[in-house]
Amino acid sequence: MNIDQLKRKFNEKYGKGELHCYFAPGRVNLIGEHTDYNGGFVFPCAISFGTFCLIRKTERKSVRLASVNLGFEAVVDIKDLDRPVGREWVNYPIGVFAQFLKRGVKFNEGADILIYGNVPNGAGLSSSASLEMASAVAINDTWNLGIEMLELIKMAQKAEHEFAGVMCGIMDQFASGMGKSDHAIYLNCDTLEYELVPVKLNGVKIVISNTNSPHKLDSGVYNQRVSECKAAVIEISRYKPVQMLADCTMEEFKAIEEKFVDKVVMRRARHVISEIARTKEAVSQLKNNNIERFGILMNESHSSLRDDYEVTGPELDTMVEEAYKIEGVIGSRMTGGGFGGCTVSLVKEEAVDTFIEEVGKNYTMKSGLKPEFYVAEISDGAKKLF
Repeated sequence: MNIDQLKRKFNEKYGKGELHCYFAPGRVNLIGEHTDYNGGFVFPCAISFGTFCLIRKTERKSVRLASVNLGFEAVVDIKDLDRPVGREWVNYPIGVFAQFLKRGVKFNEGADILIYGNVPNGAGLSSSASLEMASAVAINDTWNLGIEMLELIKMAQKAEHEFAGVMCGIMDQFASGMGKSDHAIYLNCDTLEYELVPVKLNGVKIVISNTNSPHKLDSGVYNQRVSECKAAVIEISRYKPVQMLADCTMEEFKAIEEKFVDKVVMRRARHVISEIARTKEAVSQLKNNNIERFGILMNESHSSLRDDYEVTGPELDTMVEEAYKIEGVIGSRMTGGGFGGCTVSLVKEEAVDTFIEEVGKNYTMKSGLKPEFYVAEISDGAKKLF
């Protein structure tokens, strides 16, 4: 759906008049999974799929919210913008409104809002962070609040914690807000220091493979992993003072891993600590144009997520295993929270068509599910379109 079609939809629903449109991208994480809430490094990039937020301020004392994608609509009084509405999608933008209220912003007028997203829901490409960031930049600009992008990113993360119940790290919102075309973001999730690293993949494409087995971060398993990582910090603290798993190097971990009382907790820690090391090396290899080594590190990342962190599942594993069989695949791994969703693969340009045909056919034969494939373009972060 293009911008003109969206404007017509908005005018059909709310009537004609001046309106503005904002866009925030989804993201794909090239490497560095489940490290963000452990204070480690991640390496995501914004993609061309995302969420559009069309908005018009009104004299009414309520906010009307509707979506092109989803049937549920809501009318929320401005005095109730700090309260969730059941378990509906509108809680993402309402949760963002609530964060503005917490900062002392007073909304004396309402608004009409229409949302459209072309990030596949439940695919692990951060449709929720994209919706939160589109809402944040739209509200910030519409009410001329002047809040900096980094603060908007933190507010969007808080909205996910408090209104969706997912204790996510900051990577998804950060990538959606700070993305830059043809660059990935090397982000320290503890300090929020970051570097925009050029992604020069001469003759190589980023292919996202959607298993169409939706991931459900709010199922409780994600929050369970967060708790297991906190337990690992307590275990490591018996031997070395640490505040988070990122404070422990791989060498230090190897010296104490056999001393862990809880072996499950030990494996969770091993994934996080080794993944942080892999991410650091991967960025270095990309800067040196060693894409083959980058691909090996992607493969190792997936194995760790499968064996130590146990967040892949049969669909993601099948997709990755089929990818490895294709000549011209440099590396492949799950991306996002896991438990379904997408893989990301680096594929030589001449092998992309074969990859999509063969991996798709074999995946369907083994899983019974029909996958979708996207050749990703790396895009800019959240912004006003008009």
